[in-house]
Parts: sequence; C-alpha cells; structure tokens
Amino acid sequence: MALLERFRDALPQVVDDIRTLVICESPSDDLAAVAASAELTAGLGARYLGREPERIVLDGRTHLRWRLGSGPRRVLILCHHDTVWPIGSLRSHPWEATDTVLRGPGCFDMKTGTVMAFHAIAALSDTDGITVLVTGDEEIGAPSSRQLIEDEARGCEATLVLESAGAAGAFKTERKGVSMYRVAATGLAAHAGLEPEKGVNASLELAHQLPSVAALSAVELGTTVTPTVLEAGTTTNTVPARGQFAVDVRVRTIAEQDRVDAAIRSLLPYLPGAQLTITGGPNRPPLERASSAQLFDRACRLAAAHRLPEPRQVSVGGGSDGNFTAGIGIPTLDGMGASGGGAHADDEHVLVAELPERTALLAALLQDLLTGSGTPAGRP
Repeated sequence: MALLERFRDALPQVVDDIRTLVICESPSDDLAAVAASAELTAGLGARYLGREPERIVLDGRTHLRWRLGSGPRRVLILCHHDTVWPIGSLRSHPWEATDTVLRGPGCFDMKTGTVMAFHAIAALSDTDGITVLVTGDEEIGAPSSRQLIEDEARGCEATLVLESAGAAGAFKTERKGVSMYRVAATGLAAHAGLEPEKGVNASLELAHQLPSVAALSAVELGTTVTPTVLEAGTTTNTVPARGQFAVDVRVRTIAEQDRVDAAIRSLLPYLPGAQLTITGGPNRPPLERASSAQLFDRACRLAAAHRLPEPRQVSVGGGSDGNFTAGIGIPTLDGMGASGGGAHADDEHVLVAELPERTALLAALLQDLLTGSGTPAGRP
C-alpha cells in the first residue's frame, strides 16, 4: 500500500485518537491534570508503539519516554501533552470534528502532533533507535524537563519536533531564542503629601530604566527587547518604595542573546539612593536555520519521491523544546505536527485534510533517517 493511502485510510482512527487526548484537559500548572493526561497518553502510545513508556516524574510533573529497540539512540521525537488551557475550557471550547476542521483546547498545540508521531512510528517496519519523549511542562518553559530533553538528544542524529506547523503548513526551520528578566527597583517610602522629598521613588526609577531596556532591541538583526508587565507602589499617597517590570527578549543568534544579557545585567540606578536587582536570563537558546537546513532539504527530497506537497519553511518568534536540542548542536526540524492555526487562541483548529500528507512525510523522514530507504514497510 502506498504511504499516503495508508494514512488516508487511517484518518478516522487518527481523528478519534486526537479526540481522546483533547478531551482530557491538561493545563501545565495543574499537576493532577497533567498526571491524568500522561496516563491517557501513555495508554494511547503503548497501543501504537507496542510497549509501555517510562513514566518520569520531575518536580511533580509527569513525562513519558519510549526508547524503541536496543541499538544506539538515533532519532528523538519530541512532543508535549500539557496545554495553556485551564480546566473547564471544554465548556467554552468544546471538541468539534468535521470533515475539514478539528477544534478543541490543545488540538493544534500540540496533541495532534503527538498522535501523528504514534501513527507514523507504527507504520515503520523497524523502529530501532527511535526515542519518543512526551513532556508535561513545555508551555511554562520546561523547568523540569529541559535537562531530560537535552540528555535524550545527545548522541542522536536528529530531533524531530511535532509542534504545530507555521502558516500554510510550513516547517519551523528557525526559532528565536528566548530570555526573560525582571528588573526590580528598591527606593524609600515617604508620605506623598507631607514629605515626598524624603522618599526615593521606585516608579520614577523604573521610568528611567524602561527606555534603556527597550533601546536594546535590534530590529535589523531580529532582536526584540520588550518591557511587559509593570507594577509599583502600594497606595496613592505613598512614594513607592518598590517596583518591577518584566522583560521579554527574542533573538535569532546566541551572540545577540549574550549581548542583551550582558547589557541588562549592567544596568545602573538613575536616582540617588535607588537600588536595582536583575533576575532571570536566557530560557531557550535560538534554533538557528543552520541547525535545520539539512533535515529540511531531506524532507523536501522525500516529499518529491512520495508525491507529497512540497514542504515550506518559516522563521518564528516563539520558542519550543526544539530550541534546547538545537542549542546543544543536534540537527533539529520543528513544526512537523498539525497544520491549522489559533495556537493559544479562541480559534485554535487543525486542518483535517492535511493530516495524512503530513503524517506520511514524517514516517518517510523517520525511515530515511534510520535506514536511508524512506519507504516504511508497515507493521502488522
């Protein structure tokens, strides 16, 4: 049976499996919900991969790992089962499936990608060397799973990330690195009406720091440095003694990430008597285009060989766990999951018609990475 036909025939089952995961809500900050989602995902994965996963609990969060075969680790498949949607979101955003579109919290980002991975691997005649890692804290920056991800990737020839696709189904061949900071100012409280001159105004200190921080952006290099949440003061008649603002940094290169980090950490107080405290730093290194170029070219060749649509590529500002694997030098191709849109938004959706084509290309790329043949034979 031709590769694409196989996945077209399997489409009703794929949709049903996606529904199974989507209706199990799994917000990252709800440990019980993440644990329940992990068990459901483990059962679904065991059905297609032929074995139970290892359940790895770190800081109360459940991650799943399948190491297939006994040979050296060659390809890492990277997924996550947590979402940004709080418990109860199914009431306002119920599961919906038509011939063209799937809807539901987390369907696009990225429970469909996890199901695609299971079905693609199940189509292979030999899976020796594949590791599947499904984490439970990606949406909050992978605080417990980052080391696990990097350790699993080391020594692999490639990491394939089943995050949702970019616009028009494009693979994400470049992702910006992410840094997060808090700039906190400490001043001195005083009565705003009786003796304001005795205070050191933390709000005013922050007002002087904000333009300096924003000026670190370098748009021509793709670097954005954006002050976001700002808070200061306690009452309307008190000179603020404390305040802080958050900073979101996105960069295309390690050099830019280092430059911005050094500049923010070197900020000095403007007002006499004020103090600054800088916390945070780089959260994800950039996934630079060079890390994905060969894998993308390989996917293009396989798409042509299997008469599948020609892959597109896109650069995006958002980070993923693929940033971590690229950051340690492992070739990484991201955005191999669902085509659709609305990640983290009310219109989150998956395009049904593209699921067989995208799953077929994933299977072909996996087989090619393992054997060079690019032609899955299929398991009974």
